[in-house]
Amino acid sequence: MCSFANIRAHVRQILHLNESPHRTALAFALGAFIAFSPTYFFHTVTVVFCTWAFRLNFLALMAGALINNPWTLVPILSATFWTGFRVLGIPDVPPLRLEELGFHSLYDQVLPYAVPFFVGGFVLSVLAAVVTYPLAYVFIAQYRARIRLASREPGPLPPQTDLR
Repeated sequence: MCSFANIRAHVRQILHLNESPHRTALAFALGAFIAFSPTYFFHTVTVVFCTWAFRLNFLALMAGALINNPWTLVPILSATFWTGFRVLGIPDVPPLRLEELGFHSLYDQVLPYAVPFFVGGFVLSVLAAVVTYPLAYVFIAQYRARIRLASREPGPLPPQTDLR
């Protein structure tokens, strides 16, 4: 039989609400790492894999990965290239000549951008994970402490609804 308590237990299990703030913050930080990684088009697959492989909270991982979305894509890509060029010490890169961009010249024109893209993406991924973990940990720990405190305070009881 499908009862409300049974459904609630399954939802809590899926959301990992009994997890420590450390594991939830770790999942969010790993999601932020994925968001800045240069493996575009594989972010969701990577989130699903990490959820399965490390048994982390899917929603926290996905929330971190969704830092990279259509509204943030251009700034993230710009920061990725800028970081890659600075880390590698590359001062000038020849501009793309779109009028000459064909199947045969694609490799020659895109190659100068490939290494800075991957290096910059990796550096920003590590930086994002290092910055977001402590922020997420403090936020989650404080939120859960407020919830615990609010549940202990005497006050009017919330209205009960019968869901039978």
